[in-house]
Parts: sequence; structure tokens; C-alpha cells
Amino acid sequence: MRTFDTTQVGSIELFCKAAELGSFSAAAEALGLTPASVSRSIKRLEERLGVRLFSRTTRNVRLTSEGELYWQECRQALEQIAEAERAITGNQKVPSGLLRISVGTLYANYRLLPILHHFTTTYPQIELELSLSNRVADIVDEGYDLAIRIGTLQDSRLIAHKLEDATVGIFATPDYLARKGVPENLDDLVKHDCLQFILPSTGRAMPWILKMPDGQDLDYVFRSRFRLLDDALGCISWGNAGGGLFQTYHFIAGPAVARGELVEVLHRYGGRSRQFSVTYPQNRHLSARVRAFVDFMLERLRYPARA
Repeated sequence: MRTFDTTQVGSIELFCKAAELGSFSAAAEALGLTPASVSRSIKRLEERLGVRLFSRTTRNVRLTSEGELYWQECRQALEQIAEAERAITGNQKVPSGLLRISVGTLYANYRLLPILHHFTTTYPQIELELSLSNRVADIVDEGYDLAIRIGTLQDSRLIAHKLEDATVGIFATPDYLARKGVPENLDDLVKHDCLQFILPSTGRAMPWILKMPDGQDLDYVFRSRFRLLDDALGCISWGNAGGGLFQTYHFIAGPAVARGELVEVLHRYGGRSRQFSVTYPQNRHLSARVRAFVDFMLERLRYPARA
């Protein structure tokens, strides 16, 4: 038996257009229909589902919570159908459409956003929606096309391409070091203000990753009276203002070190790095825009001087 007939599929398309534009009249105008026909079609859809998709007043229409969820899922499904047709008919030469990306705040602000204008200029038909958060979103369940993640891949539903191994160091301002002294070994850290980031995913402190002089890796766990939650950018800002020692990536601190605004300390414990990868669902049709973004990031980070 057929799951959907042509009328139901058409109603879903009308619903998505009305949700996108926030108006039955605007959807009707965009599709060359009458507002009454759009309203009737969406009403039939609501009756079939047994839920209200829109809250209606005399002045406007607004998606209900059920309608918002249904819209996100239907929009993705319709786009996948359109992509599949473009792929088999050879009409997907120019990447286009909405690209939803989840990325952490540090990597977004210091790595992705500074080069993103090159991508948007090269692909003017791609629409971007970026989620900048240190919360680890479920990109499959939440409908993201891509995510940039730290660490090695743990989710078997995803495919990952390594972007880089980003090295880290411990930094402070010259003013802070003049006041507190320059630490020479790990025992000296108890006398310092060490800025600590609390991971939102676990509620635990993020350890400083170090390499001991004998070559052994050490995840240095400590308790600080200065703890920052939710956004690691706070450690950067506080440290840049002379608030204490902080560990961050060389791609973040490097320019400030070159200007003399930051000093790297405890070099003898350096040499560790964290891996960043771009990931996408393996069971989802790989659209031209996803492929274009992956290739762009791999090329840009391979040749960073072009950024």
C-alpha cells in the first residue's frame, strides 16, 4: 500500500512554504495559489496528523511546537528528494541550498569564521546556518548537515575527515608574569591563578594536556578558584586581560605572542595536540554543498597561508 498520495505530498510542500514565510498569503503568492487553497490544504494535513501545526489569529499564523518539529523534518526530507533528483539528472553542478553546521565557539571564532567569506564568495547559492556552541549536538537527530568536532570519532553513524592536529600551550600576559612570577615546573602552578574551563557536556574540568620531559603524556587535572562554564572563550578573554595562566591552541594565541601581548610558559611540558575533524552522517545523501564545504576546509587548512 502507498504511504502517501500526491495530495498529501503537495500539502506537505505547501505547509513547508507557509512555515518558511510565516504566512499563508505569502506562501500562496509564492506558489501561484490562493490563500484559501493553502489554508484548506494545511487544514487537511492537520486533520490527518491529529495535531495543530499553526496557531492562527486574525493577524498572523505561528508554528506550534509540534509544527516546528514537523517543519524541520519535512524540510530536510523534501530537500533530500530534490538533491537525489539533481544528482541523477546531472543538475547538481552548482552547490546550492541550506547548509546547517554545528561547531564549537573557539574553532568557529578563530578558525572557521575568519575564512568563511572565501567559501560564501565561491558558492553564492549556498545558504548557511551556523550553531556556535560548546554543547555537543547530535547532528543526526538535530538535522545538521555537518559538524566540526574535537577528538576522535565515537559515533558509528558519522563519517569524519581530520582537519588538523592543533597544538596547545600555556600562556599569560607579561603583566601577570611580572606580578606572579614565571612558573618553571608543575609544582609552581599551585602559586598561580590557573583559569579552568568546565566542560558543559560532563560538568567536569577540562584537563590541561601536557607532555612530561620523559615523553609521557599527562592530563593535568587541578582545582582552581577561577572556573568558567559553558564557553571556553571566557578563559581566552580573561587570560588576555591578565587574569591568570590559561591553556589554549597556538592558532589562537600565536598572533598575541608575536605582538608581545602574551608569553608562552612551561615549554618543557609542550608538544600535545587535539584533533579536529569535520563530520557528517554516513547514511545521508552527500549533497554537493556538503562535499564543497568539506573540500574547502581540507584545502584551507592544508594551505593556511591562503586564508
